[in-house]
Amino acid sequence: MKNWLRVLPALFLISLLVFAAGCGTQAPGGASTSGSTASSSSSSSAAAQAASSSSAAKQAADAQTLTVNVYYPNEQGTKLLATPRKIETSSSKDKYTAALESLMKGPTEKGQTAIFPKKAKLLSVTMKNGTAVVNFSKELQTNFVGGSTGEEMLVGSIVNTLTEFSDVKNVHILVEGKNIETLSGHMDLSLPISRMTNVF
Repeated sequence: MKNWLRVLPALFLISLLVFAAGCGTQAPGGASTSGSTASSSSSSSAAAQAASSSSAAKQAADAQTLTVNVYYPNEQGTKLLATPRKIETSSSKDKYTAALESLMKGPTEKGQTAIFPKKAKLLSVTMKNGTAVVNFSKELQTNFVGGSTGEEMLVGSIVNTLTEFSDVKNVHILVEGKNIETLSGHMDLSLPISRMTNVF
């Protein structure tokens, strides 16, 4: 009996240690720390997915498909021919930019010829009181190889494509953000140009 009484305190101490070790894996309030972290991570992921879905839905709502005429010279380079093209606009691309980008891709139908100089790029299009201000890279001027008729066809294709939109009354062509007097000495480009009816 005396031996049993001596063992009891040791058993009691061991029980306390085991109980304390078990409690140490839980956060205050009895909740597991790892479970709380997983729940927080799951909430953040769900919020990110919801934001992404909302952004995609907004872009889809802003997108719009339009049909507009773009203009290319005929094979003889004597007049411009209208070609209907479907263009897509969005929150990051307006209809003027979309129309000119479509024009610059070149003709897809027989009887038409490309007119834009190689490597010429569209930098921007802005609207100011009915005037479409179109800014091209320097290649529009430096790589242009046409004569007076070619210059008229190029300018006409730009101007007449943009004036297909009722809110565009005239077009001002810039190169690298600067006014130019002409492309190759044949047309005055220092001022905005209205729709060119003489090239049909």
